[in-house]
Amino acid sequence: MAFTYKNPTRSTDPGAALDGARSIVVGALSYGGGSRRAPSSRPTATVARYARRDHYRLLADGLGAVAAHLTAAGWKARVIADDNSLVDREAAYRAGLGWYGKSANILLPGRGSWFVLGSVVTNAPLTPSRAPVDDGCGSCHRCIDSCPTGAIVEAGVVDARRCLAWLLQAPGVFPVEARAALGDRLYGCDECQEVCPPNLVVDRRHAGDAAASDDEPDRGIDVLELLTASDEELLSRHGRWYIPDRDLRYLRRNALVVLGNVGDGRDPEVDATLRRYLADPDELLRAHACWACAQLGRTDLLALVEGDESALVLAEL
Repeated sequence: MAFTYKNPTRSTDPGAALDGARSIVVGALSYGGGSRRAPSSRPTATVARYARRDHYRLLADGLGAVAAHLTAAGWKARVIADDNSLVDREAAYRAGLGWYGKSANILLPGRGSWFVLGSVVTNAPLTPSRAPVDDGCGSCHRCIDSCPTGAIVEAGVVDARRCLAWLLQAPGVFPVEARAALGDRLYGCDECQEVCPPNLVVDRRHAGDAAASDDEPDRGIDVLELLTASDEELLSRHGRWYIPDRDLRYLRRNALVVLGNVGDGRDPEVDATLRRYLADPDELLRAHACWACAQLGRTDLLALVEGDESALVLAEL
């Protein structure tokens, strides 16, 4: 993915983040604790666990306390969390927090991979921590077998061009070959983590905590509501997500694919939504609405795009 690796000279050199850098303090914040989903009779989309709350803000707040301690002692310090200035997983690995799983996620011993990672880069000469953690996956390859699109092409190697989490954040047409595999995912994909045995243990351990908490449960996203919301409403609800060029057409594109996978073509509200997007001025959205119609057995609605000269639309017919 281009977020971190687009500029490897910068993201692999702590000195580019802080002049005179000598040490990195790495932090991990859990976002696990079990996943719950409230039932709904309406088309509903799921969001990856890490994106249901602003966990990176909470992590940055904690790392900020570390940075403040260092600066109070006369050292320089900079917090880095989800800003593409450092390869977070490698810093965490070298700091001895965990090992690289076959999914390419970092797994913490006894805690799994439900973590966001961040660092404090400092010029303080801190004592190094323990050596890197040994591999704990052994012969397990559930993440590889369970990836919906076969994106984990070998142990520790993910082809972003197939990864649903990346495709949902990439501009352009959502690849036809990955649409059905997308299922109800609107943002992110947790499949490789959901099947990971250490994560399953953590989920079981904290299932009661999740059920008893009102802290951002996974109620899912109402797809029809999203597709009728204004730009202002969508930015207010989901503006902290990564959306290419801050262009909400891509969020709506994702929602149309999800609608094609989980909607009911006989539902009057679904019918009205499909008709609305078949007439949308944006050819990208018209094209994905065509696919959703075909998926839901509503090819009769495609008469609404007869004569459409858009290459994107014609490719769907």
